Amino acid sequence: MKITVFGSSKPQPGQPAYQNALRLGRLIAEGGHTVLTGGYMGTMEAVSRGAAEAGGHVIGVTCEEIERWRRNGPNQWVKEEWRCQTLIERIQRLIYGCDAAIVLPGGAGTLAETTLYWNLLVIQAIPPRPLVLVGREWQTILKTIRQEMAEAANPADWDKILFANDVDQAYQMAVNYKSNRSG
Repeated sequence: MKITVFGSSKPQPGQPAYQNALRLGRLIAEGGHTVLTGGYMGTMEAVSRGAAEAGGHVIGVTCEEIERWRRNGPNQWVKEEWRCQTLIERIQRLIYGCDAAIVLPGGAGTLAETTLYWNLLVIQAIPPRPLVLVGREWQTILKTIRQEMAEAANPADWDKILFANDVDQAYQMAVNYKSNRSG
């Protein structure tokens, strides 16, 4: 199984967000799965590092547009690089290249990745698969959107999103998704 992890580029080693992402990477690798990230710093580095240190395969999806804006290359833990020209192509590769996605706290980029993934699930452009958002922050944000835009959204669309309290629960939800919905 390939699991994409979305999240912020801000976390630094030693910070709680970095440590959580590091743990998630380890869980993914120890479960025998491949991790896909945006390939750069912060959450992406931590997840990549955790997976690599646990002997897992790490795919970093990078792009020229980001590297022109922020002069850096893939983090040292990336074992396989999928190089893209544009940010849009990068997001598509992260979404279409995975079997599940786990979303850690993040900013504008993480929100864009999450909402595109969600919308592709809604319109059935990708097969049903888990989209697991980690943390109370995501629950608060999406609860507000759901309340404020109740008349504009289909209630069934909200069933496409799973919420986890922590990375351990998120990992379990992602890998057990099919068995929970079959039978």
